[in-house]
Amino acid sequence: MNGKPRLSCNEPGAWLPAAGLFVAAVLTYLPALRCGFIWNDADYVTAPALRSLHGLWLIWFKLGATQQYYPLLHTAFWVEHRLWGDSAMGYHLVNILLHAGSASLLWITLRRLAVPGAWLAALIFVVHPVCAESVAWISEEKNTLSTLFYLAAAFIYLRFDDERRWTDYGLALGCFVLALLCKTVAATLPCALLVVFWWRRGRLESRRDFAPLIPWIAVGAASGLISAWVERVYVGASGSDFALTGMDRVLVAGRAVWFYLGKLVWPAGLNFIYPHWNVSADAASQYLYPAAAGLFTLGLWLVRKRTRAPLAAWLFFVGSLFPTLGFLNVFAFLFSYVADHWQYLASIGVFAFVAAAAAMALARASVPARRALQALVLAVVGLLAVMTWRECGTFRDPKTFYTAILERNPDAFMAHNNLGIELQHDDRFDEAIAHFREALRIRPDYADAHTNLGLALCATGRYEEGISHYRAAIQSEPSNAVIHNDLGVALAHIGQVPEAIGQYKLAARLNPDYLDPALNLGFAYFRIHRLPEAIASYERALRLQPNNAKAENDLGLALAAAGQTDEAVIHYQKAVLENPDFAEAYCNLGAAYGANGRYDLAAKEFEAALKVDDRMPDAHYNLGVILAAEHELPQAIAQFEATVRLQPNSADAELEWGTALQSLGQATEARIHLDNAARLKANAGPSAEP
Repeated sequence: MNGKPRLSCNEPGAWLPAAGLFVAAVLTYLPALRCGFIWNDADYVTAPALRSLHGLWLIWFKLGATQQYYPLLHTAFWVEHRLWGDSAMGYHLVNILLHAGSASLLWITLRRLAVPGAWLAALIFVVHPVCAESVAWISEEKNTLSTLFYLAAAFIYLRFDDERRWTDYGLALGCFVLALLCKTVAATLPCALLVVFWWRRGRLESRRDFAPLIPWIAVGAASGLISAWVERVYVGASGSDFALTGMDRVLVAGRAVWFYLGKLVWPAGLNFIYPHWNVSADAASQYLYPAAAGLFTLGLWLVRKRTRAPLAAWLFFVGSLFPTLGFLNVFAFLFSYVADHWQYLASIGVFAFVAAAAAMALARASVPARRALQALVLAVVGLLAVMTWRECGTFRDPKTFYTAILERNPDAFMAHNNLGIELQHDDRFDEAIAHFREALRIRPDYADAHTNLGLALCATGRYEEGISHYRAAIQSEPSNAVIHNDLGVALAHIGQVPEAIGQYKLAARLNPDYLDPALNLGFAYFRIHRLPEAIASYERALRLQPNNAKAENDLGLALAAAGQTDEAVIHYQKAVLENPDFAEAYCNLGAAYGANGRYDLAAKEFEAALKVDDRMPDAHYNLGVILAAEHELPQAIAQFEATVRLQPNSADAELEWGTALQSLGQATEARIHLDNAARLKANAGPSAEP
């Protein structure tokens, strides 16, 4: 057993330290429980198309079904959605508990290694504000879940290393694979274990240390290659923004290492998006960072005979950071070369070293000095917890989140763009437009900002200017199907239907599984009375999404216009079956029944439409006509009155209202409405269509 300390579950109070870590985590992260979903949480919380058992199969066996291929992570989200649906609190609570669980595993792992201050290291990990981004951001459950399995694998492998029981080896390997299926940064574990063995024994042996880890290294390398490929192909980490030279990548890595270490030592000014560095191999000052890192590593190597701990902690820190240091493309490099959540795992090495140094200083200090040091440690831990508490508040909701980013980094173009989207959702178009323009000032070729600015301008009636921004977006991203579709919508609004059709067709070619172009193409053909093409487009939309109520309704409209009323009825019925609150579909179903002379059924559908939405003038008018035909004149008049209230220029409703009043002998009131009908028809002029 090599005299290593053991933690027995039967030992009195054995789990009190772990309970303390859980309590500290929950108290520190209480504000996170009030936070909602932010930024790309929608890419991780299970999408509607994946919420079935078939969706679970797709998560595991279809690349691209989820943004990144982390199937165990997305399975966890799948299960969580079954438990609490779209309630953010459940996801946040799970993340906090996973963080506390990882801290507990860190404690028992360091304790097994006889590292002084093991519990203090775990406590610092719990409360340090650099970890807030990983815990308070739902998407980063990939960090908290993968770290839990990573540390479980490490703990069990260390037991295998001491006792050589192959059941432990298999269990550790299983935990390692589970960690990789949540996030591939876990691929650094075999190297981390080798660092630990070198620290413990002062040397590495091929048979004892390297050989058992060869399968781990192979599995980790394969996982890393898959992740890098998915990052390029599905996430978008390719193109000119990622075309760094080898020297550029060394410069990024050298600066990033010191940046991360600085944030661990002095976690002030934390931000979700840090300023994007201008990397230049021609700037001599930028070589100081990698040079300093190299000299620092050399210095630690030179003192290894006195103590190997500093070099081991440094190697663990840098090695765990390696996947995000710039040598591999990561999509977020588009915004910044560094992010707090990228050092969640790596920070463990620094925390362990600092806690061990503090514990040894306390052990050697005199009683007065020990008390002073204990007070200092308590104060630092308390300060870190308060900073984390405050940091959680920035994740409360999207507007708070993006505003906090911009207060700390005004040039964060993505935050300007995304805050603009949130303001646009609130119909605050002028403010949204200002943020989109600011994003484009910072990054003129930012396709998302051009697209969103185009959408905002079109929403305020400035279609020509909006279209110009859609075209600018297409210049930056010519293969983006969404932009082509949105451009088509804008063109259709100003009557350029043929060109709109061309954009919809191009969007459908670029992304054959994209539903919106099929729906929009059907509507465009419907507008220009090319009904066979409209019907074919809606049928294609239903092949893409068989249960889409809007596609069913719109197909019914096209079929009705083509004289196929019976077929239209079938599709309207499917629409209201899929969406019982679809007032327009009820109204259209009523009109189809009326066209077939089935007025009793028509009346029921118009009434159903008005139960869902009583502000539908067509439903009021048609119901009134049926009631008038059945001589229920007071009820009919009420419907015509509602029609005119909602649609004051309805000559037909005025005429029917007047006629109904005339039938009731109310000649004076009838004349008013009949005169209104005549005036409205005269003002309307001759019809433009036969």
